[in-house]
Amino acid sequence: MTFNEGPQTLAVPASTLIEKVVSNNSSSVFVYDLAEHVDFGVLTKEWCQSGEGNANVVTLQTRAGAGLSLIGRLSEEGTSKDAQKDSVLTAYNTLTGLAAMAPTFAFLPTANGFSPSLASLSTILNTLPDSFAVLLSSSPQESVDLAVAAYSITKSHVIHVFDHYSAGREIGETLVSKPVTNSPEVEVQDALKAAGYAYFDYSGDANASVVLVALNGPLASTAKAFVKNKPGLGVVVVRVLRPWDDALFLAALPSFVKTVHILDEVPTEGTQGALYMDVFAAVIGSRTSKTSKTAVRAIRVVPTRAQEFMRLLFFGTPSSPLANLPRHISNTFLANKAIRTRTLTDYDVFSKPGGLHYEEYVPVHAHLPLGGGTEQDANVDFLAVLDQSLLKSHSILSNVKQNAVVLLFSSWSASEVLANLQTDVLTSVRKKNVKIYIVDAEDVETDGLYVQDIIGHLAFLRLYLGPAANEALLRSLAHEIYGNLDEVLNIDKINAKAWAALAEVSVPPTEEQADGDAGIALKSFEFNAVNNVFSDRQSSLPGAHLSPWHDAARHILFPDAFTPSDEVSPDDEYPQNPALRPEVPDRTFLVTCSVNRRLTPLEYDRNVFHLEFDTSGTGLKYAIGEALGVHGWNDTDEVLEFCTWYEGKVHTRTVFQALQQQIDLFGKPPKSFYADLAEYATTKNNKLSLQFIGSAEGSSTFKKLTEKDTVSFCDILQKYKSARPSIELLCDLIGDIKPRHYSIASAQSVVGDRVDLLVVTVEWATPSGSPRYGQCTRYLAGLKVGQNVTVSIKPSVMKLPPDDLQPLILAGLGTGAAPFRAFLQHRAWLATQGKPVGPLYYYFGSRYRSKEYLYGEEIEAFILDKTITRAGLAFSRDDRKKVYIQHKMVEDAEALARMLHTEKGVFYLCGPTWPVPDVYEALVTALVKYNGLEEKAAGDYLEGLKEEERYVLEVY
Repeated sequence: MTFNEGPQTLAVPASTLIEKVVSNNSSSVFVYDLAEHVDFGVLTKEWCQSGEGNANVVTLQTRAGAGLSLIGRLSEEGTSKDAQKDSVLTAYNTLTGLAAMAPTFAFLPTANGFSPSLASLSTILNTLPDSFAVLLSSSPQESVDLAVAAYSITKSHVIHVFDHYSAGREIGETLVSKPVTNSPEVEVQDALKAAGYAYFDYSGDANASVVLVALNGPLASTAKAFVKNKPGLGVVVVRVLRPWDDALFLAALPSFVKTVHILDEVPTEGTQGALYMDVFAAVIGSRTSKTSKTAVRAIRVVPTRAQEFMRLLFFGTPSSPLANLPRHISNTFLANKAIRTRTLTDYDVFSKPGGLHYEEYVPVHAHLPLGGGTEQDANVDFLAVLDQSLLKSHSILSNVKQNAVVLLFSSWSASEVLANLQTDVLTSVRKKNVKIYIVDAEDVETDGLYVQDIIGHLAFLRLYLGPAANEALLRSLAHEIYGNLDEVLNIDKINAKAWAALAEVSVPPTEEQADGDAGIALKSFEFNAVNNVFSDRQSSLPGAHLSPWHDAARHILFPDAFTPSDEVSPDDEYPQNPALRPEVPDRTFLVTCSVNRRLTPLEYDRNVFHLEFDTSGTGLKYAIGEALGVHGWNDTDEVLEFCTWYEGKVHTRTVFQALQQQIDLFGKPPKSFYADLAEYATTKNNKLSLQFIGSAEGSSTFKKLTEKDTVSFCDILQKYKSARPSIELLCDLIGDIKPRHYSIASAQSVVGDRVDLLVVTVEWATPSGSPRYGQCTRYLAGLKVGQNVTVSIKPSVMKLPPDDLQPLILAGLGTGAAPFRAFLQHRAWLATQGKPVGPLYYYFGSRYRSKEYLYGEEIEAFILDKTITRAGLAFSRDDRKKVYIQHKMVEDAEALARMLHTEKGVFYLCGPTWPVPDVYEALVTALVKYNGLEEKAAGDYLEGLKEEERYVLEVY
């Protein structure tokens, strides 16, 4: 990317072009830390290191007297090469940094080409010496043009103020950069004229009586759109603030102006800006026939009144599988010349570990902040949430306006979405009439590249097009957008899956909403970075990295400075421990193992065990049927073995803890991992093999590795030994261990401060004979009494009906009996309270009664005390003829049909997926035989029961 051979047309942000102009036309560039914090100057440093840029780069800290470094470099008495004739220095900083630098500018020698590129700060403009010119640009193209013009000016120092946050970073225009022309004795006006610009621009009615004056920037652009086609109104845009030219300003005013309103951008309402003083002096001091009766008034615009309007907003995390989806959608808009769209990405790197980002798409709107200090409505018409956990940690839905549409990419069902929204959020959603839609892009993924993104893209387009959308139209758009992938992907099939996957969440009216806990206080998104500090590129912002021993020493010597805040609400009896898995958005609890008892015989090939955890003093509460999320650890010996192999030494304690407790080292790698790991391979064979597996052509190989060989991240690293990223990068590539959820096997109304689990260990062998173990079941099986475990609670579809008299039909296979133990405990407890309850049929299936009749003694007791009205126990291997739970259900067909069709009974099935078709057929047959329904009508009736939450399946 060079600019010395005529104009260059490049589809990159203006900020990038400006940095390239600076790098090619400066002898030295001073990159102050505050500028680098907002991602300005990072590319200049990279170009310097790679030899692409001409300038030497100096990194400096911003503090009082920060400009003295520049004075020393330019001092005529000094020996610096930057004091030589025609040398050009450029400095990158923010408006806060400029304030620290400005007092020293008075000591600068006469200009001979110095051109620092600085950000805007109105409060110090009056302190600048006469040797400075201040240029202001607005649009991306103008920002590039004035950056080039700044290097043509030889008679002044130049401060170029441009909107790095918005215009400088937005994608949406094709930009042209011209080379810098080097001529002696070039004044500001000459350079601007050569670039095709003037000191002041006038827009609006040629005979306007009311004129607005604004500094060139986002506010001026809005003002120009605002006055368009409005009789009697105009706007003067100030492009050159220093040197101020009264005559040129007055010439820009229309002949019949009566009132001049200065849109004075100031930090506070009590500050008088430099622009007002300049305009006031020009108008009042001249008193020509044009301005003899002109009134000058200030409209102070503080930052909170100058926020831009947003329409489409995408919230996500950098680690989300759909993190690239906003870019695909952005490209769709940019390809359509009829829609003008600006795309910006902002980051909040402090409110959530790993970072949080949002992408906004901003159309052109004309809204001026002229009213009494109210903030502009920044709420959006459409909001997408790419990471479902954000709904539990951040106040995401507060960003929507009336009748907005929300698209949630989530593995939650509709009922789980409602269960995870706090009461006040649901109230707001209902009040604003917000429509919430869900799509599980991961669940419908097929082999191939970009499938999740394509499904998400099509779901967005369906909602964006509204009533005009249909499956055929989306299919046509999918082929138009992704036609280059037709050879490797079945676009029609993906479109059909995307159409079927989108579902609306029905938000119940207030009276149907169950009383719920208000939950933890949700965080607000706070813009505090313009780059992802957790990416591979090194950033000066605080991020995750492998630190030297000095940092560990600081943590030990100054623990208070590095300990997470433990401030809690005074009303919070059981506050969240801030040091307990801080990267997890869910509310976590530290419980203690009190019982770990094997239920199956030692000689039996299945280890099914019962766990009890003491929850005293934790505040953990759970409802019937909910699941316990266990944040398990990797096996200690395997982690130590990996550490020794990977680095040839035992790692520090913190690295070992990360690999044992947080990083999913022995999990299943996704396809993207192979492509990412290929970048670090140092041998050609390893690199090509990894690239192939990560490509569309390598789908069959990837499928074999995943499904047949069941490889882990560790296996792949050991197979392709030359690919060895550093530990901190490896942790980012692998990601965190996800909590495993187990149905809770106890009712808190009965057991109190305790939570029980029923677990079976997962063990298998690969085709090569290598043993494999389920990460979390292995961890749980090895728990000792007294050992602490981090857990969280997840809502479930397995809920008791509102009426205790409704019949219950419970069908569980193996450990699928866990939630039904809680049901039975609660029903028995209700009976002891003298409350009437409906009938309960209990079906349980396993292989052998003598070895796998889980909680058999308890079940027999429930049968005796009539908690269980009828039990259908199926032990498939006890007799020569195999008997399964569906056979037991056929025996009770008449009673089941009556309970489901007449008595509003509820059917539950929990366990593996394989018996679902047989169970479904047994119930359909019962309805046909005893309720006179046709087979199709009986099937439709069962499907209708799903909507009523009376036919509930939790299968895996």
